Amino acid sequence: MDAGRRYRRRVPILDIEGLPTYFEATGDGPALVLLHGGIVASDSWGPWPELLAAGGYTVLTPDRRGHGGTPDVEGPITYDAMADDTVGFLRAAVGGPAHLVGWSDGAVVAALVSMRAPELVARQVLIGQYYSPDGVARPGFLASLEALRDGPLDHLRSSHASPDGPGHFRVVVGKLLDLFAREPDVDLRRFAGVTAPTLILQGDRDEATVPHGRAVAAILPAGRFAVLPGTHSLPLEAPELVSALVLEFLSGALDG
Repeated sequence: MDAGRRYRRRVPILDIEGLPTYFEATGDGPALVLLHGGIVASDSWGPWPELLAAGGYTVLTPDRRGHGGTPDVEGPITYDAMADDTVGFLRAAVGGPAHLVGWSDGAVVAALVSMRAPELVARQVLIGQYYSPDGVARPGFLASLEALRDGPLDHLRSSHASPDGPGHFRVVVGKLLDLFAREPDVDLRRFAGVTAPTLILQGDRDEATVPHGRAVAAILPAGRFAVLPGTHSLPLEAPELVSALVLEFLSGALDG
């Protein structure tokens, strides 16, 4: 067994206001919650739970509604609904402030959580995401995702068995494509009310433009901005480097 895997343990599924939420916990220490991207589930983080647990944290990796081992909910999927689910998860699984690290869609969810429940967020890192349409680096990227509506999906499936059955995954993908067509569209001025120290982190060839990321960081009262060579897959292109930067920020070593 890989040494890092010895940290990881499954825990009972939490009922978050009627939503049975699947998650895993890795390591021991203060709570750090990893929020995955859209369509994929928490197992898409690869080695990150072990890398961050080695830094002295209990790393919690929940699957959001319709993703991985957490069932879908009737009706559309929205960022606001996923943020509400995450607030409920933090209250049930942590019971106090936690660090949040969100990648792609998970960054939108983390940002919204920090706006509506600031008492639950100690520090946060938001990776590779735009928050309003003017921040999209490649507008054609969203159109290209439409091929997933009727195309092959096996390469995107989570290793966590869906309670809805494998055939429902296409329904969830359709809901998420509908979401991507209309959101996120956050008024960037809302970031001025975020009290948690926040690192905006992205690749230089990411799906968000560098000026957009820099602008969000400038609005944040305690915002930092970092760009590394890489694409939207930056956390998996250089996991050791990127996770080390995240740990440095969460420790407060980059403050000043």
